[in-house]
Amino acid sequence: MKVILSQTVPKLGKEGQVVTVANGYARNFLFPRGLAIVADRNQLAALEKRNARLAAKVADSAAAAKALGEKLQGQTVKIEGKVGRDAGKLFGAITAQDIADAIKAQLGEDIERKRIGLVNPIKRLGSFDLVLDLHPDVDANISVVVFDPNAPVEVAAPAEESTEETEVDETVEA
Repeated sequence: MKVILSQTVPKLGKEGQVVTVANGYARNFLFPRGLAIVADRNQLAALEKRNARLAAKVADSAAAAKALGEKLQGQTVKIEGKVGRDAGKLFGAITAQDIADAIKAQLGEDIERKRIGLVNPIKRLGSFDLVLDLHPDVDANISVVVFDPNAPVEVAAPAEESTEETEVDETVEA
């Protein structure tokens, strides 16, 4: 079934795109949540008119979003979380709002939580790669590191260097 997305849906598409999805996914998930509408002739014509009006507005904000995207691209945000005995599993969860607050505190940029492409909340320690949807044409990839300052940190042992030189057998293939 072809649908027009009313909002950006992670791993599916951005607002205003026409995508093909399974009938059940559209009926049971997208339509009840107001994330999409059926793509019939009237809706497609209305979408074209709306896209023409928005094109002028988008051009102005595209330059600002591109500059912000270049600043945030590849940045790392660190978030502190508490873990239990099962080292690695958080007591709570890191949500898109927590990530938005951390970006504002550490990088000085105010990002709406809806712009963070987090499908499920983060519930474990570690490093996670996320996509920020800053503009319909501009995305930025960031890394979120969730750590616990009280949890033991595994330090990699330095590689022991051997003092002996290894002999290399040279064989000539005929």
